[in-house]
Amino acid sequence: MSETLEGARNWLARIRQLPLEREVAVMNVCGGHERSLAMLGLRAVLPEAVRIIPGPGCPVCVCPEEDLADAIELATTNRVTLVAFGDMLRVPINAPKGQIRSLAAAREAGADVRPIASPQEAVAIARTEPGREVVFFVAGFETTSAPVAAMLAEGVPDNLTVLLAARLTWPAVEMLLRDGRSALDALIAPGHVATVMGANEWGFVAGRYCLPVAVAGFTAESLLAALYSVLRQGIEGEPFLDNCYPELVTANGNEEAKRLLREVFDIIPAMWRGIGIIPDSGFGLRGPWQRYDARLRHVIRSTFRPHAGDMPPGCDCAAVVLGRIAPDHCRLYGRACTPSHPIGPCMVSDEGACHIWWQAGVRPG
Repeated sequence: MSETLEGARNWLARIRQLPLEREVAVMNVCGGHERSLAMLGLRAVLPEAVRIIPGPGCPVCVCPEEDLADAIELATTNRVTLVAFGDMLRVPINAPKGQIRSLAAAREAGADVRPIASPQEAVAIARTEPGREVVFFVAGFETTSAPVAAMLAEGVPDNLTVLLAARLTWPAVEMLLRDGRSALDALIAPGHVATVMGANEWGFVAGRYCLPVAVAGFTAESLLAALYSVLRQGIEGEPFLDNCYPELVTANGNEEAKRLLREVFDIIPAMWRGIGIIPDSGFGLRGPWQRYDARLRHVIRSTFRPHAGDMPPGCDCAAVVLGRIAPDHCRLYGRACTPSHPIGPCMVSDEGACHIWWQAGVRPG
């Protein structure tokens, strides 16, 4: 028996021994955490009083459709080579019937749209085709934004620009806690973001909102250790920040990555699809780096769309992202909306809660 499996069993036994007198709602912020929880079947072995809620941990799900529409416009009208992480190609936007609704559809219509897995691929494509304008459509959180900042700081070909839809994680969580409608009792913070930004970034959860919080990794052992920590904090009434992923997460994170983020990006208000504008939650190119801004180099026609920013009709992805309903409580889940025919963005991405639950075998009741 591996030490990891034995450790997970030990943490689970300790959780089951806790005197939980009422239901405890614990939000996990990270799509990777949600995938581990679902695929490992951890919800099924936890006490009934423990309810784990998926939160705003999917950058694909919250990417504004205005940015997607701009990307489609660039690819179809400006005839650039548009590259993006693979999940972004299938995300639909609200558009009249007969119009192009996704980057995948734009590609089928003849646009040069290419999926990539890393910023280095974008650079390689631009260098290979110096006579063609290449636009890198970037949607992601801090773990994506830091490599993009490094890419720009190291130097890129003049024919490469960036269409930014990058977001910070913690402002969305603070908005949820300040709003209060999600009724959370504790938080499990994202280990991959904390690897870059540091565990201390999540101290506000305990400090300002008096809620237990723990940073977790992606194994059953780390997730259950973090869950035990926040449950015990709640019982004892002494919330604090606990780092349950010390193998990779330090208090202050990766100082070089944070320096690059500060050097290349400004922090700006940003739109989150279906949610609205969240202050200080987006990355924008600053100073000399603005010459790589695709919106400044290329002409993007602004098309009026009366439902811009909304989820598709009947889609409850925004409520899922905000932790207000479970994925299988969406009106379209498993009916009109499946991974093979996604209506909302949460069913598209590997980090989307609806997609994860479907892959884990959860079907509508």
